Amino acid sequence: MFKLIKQLTSLLAAIAVLVTFSTGSFAAGKSKTLKNTTKKGFVRCGVSQGLPGFSNADAAGNWTGVDVDVCRAVAAAVLGDASKVKFTPLSAKERFTALTSNEIDILSRNTTWTLSRDADIGLTFVGVNFYDGQGFMVRKNSGYSSVNDFKDGISACTNLGTTTELNMRDFFNSKGIKYEPVTFEKADEVVAAYDAGRCDTYTTDKSGLAAQRIKLSNPDDHIVLPETISKEPLGPVVRQGDSVWEDIVRWSLNVMIEAEEYGVNSSNADSMKSSDNPAVKRLVGAEGELGAALGLDNDWSLRIIKQVGNYGESYKRNIADTGILPDRGPNELWTKGGILYVPPAR
Repeated sequence: MFKLIKQLTSLLAAIAVLVTFSTGSFAAGKSKTLKNTTKKGFVRCGVSQGLPGFSNADAAGNWTGVDVDVCRAVAAAVLGDASKVKFTPLSAKERFTALTSNEIDILSRNTTWTLSRDADIGLTFVGVNFYDGQGFMVRKNSGYSSVNDFKDGISACTNLGTTTELNMRDFFNSKGIKYEPVTFEKADEVVAAYDAGRCDTYTTDKSGLAAQRIKLSNPDDHIVLPETISKEPLGPVVRQGDSVWEDIVRWSLNVMIEAEEYGVNSSNADSMKSSDNPAVKRLVGAEGELGAALGLDNDWSLRIIKQVGNYGESYKRNIADTGILPDRGPNELWTKGGILYVPPAR
């Protein structure tokens, strides 16, 4: 009997080892998106048509922004190179269709996570990379210093087919204010219309107002009013039906946030392999086999941190240093008074 128990124990141990080493290939085999991405050699990423700080292309076609960095993180994890991303600029109206019709693999385009969108067949939100809220921008000489100053007949520019448009309607209706919506499909059309004086106010997420303000002819002639009228948790979206790809995108973002929490950045990531903290060692691939569950190798998270940086580095590079929103506000870590908080990588 003892011999039989010993043989069974050895067999179970062997099976456990086999399962551990086969998990990665099993996960990779389950993910059609991962398989196709590896075959193509690049990640297809849907972004905005130009929103500084989030997703914006320079004259040479180089894309930068916190939304861009999410896709670059996935490319680093999956393909070993953060530069292997094909960016597709999309309007608010066409963004979800592009994702569900398989034109892109990730939508990382300052998109608000709502119940109706999350419950929609075809869409899965995988996290929040920027906590925002909707506001209003007006001309300094308008006489408006608060949304409470708005009167009947006010005209408001915004994007067509967005939660911004719906929030604007709810806001004015709740105040009993008659207003004229001036809507456009493309963000640059909205900015141009407001700049040309076709509307009294421009409304969108406050981060968007801060970013688009620098595009105006005379930015200093405009102010963003203090009130925030909505909650806008912005984050990446993937197609439903591919749970492994969903996990890869979710945990690529989570790694960036947790790396900042533990002080791991693009400069010191390699040296952190000798850390005494097990959580840090897992982040840099020096302990555990976390990549296997995603169909990836064990350096996937290390590559993200080294090639893209942690969340704080991304925010500083794209938003703070550009003067858009120097104060991180709710996008500060939970340990520093913000609400950035992710599950542990273990």
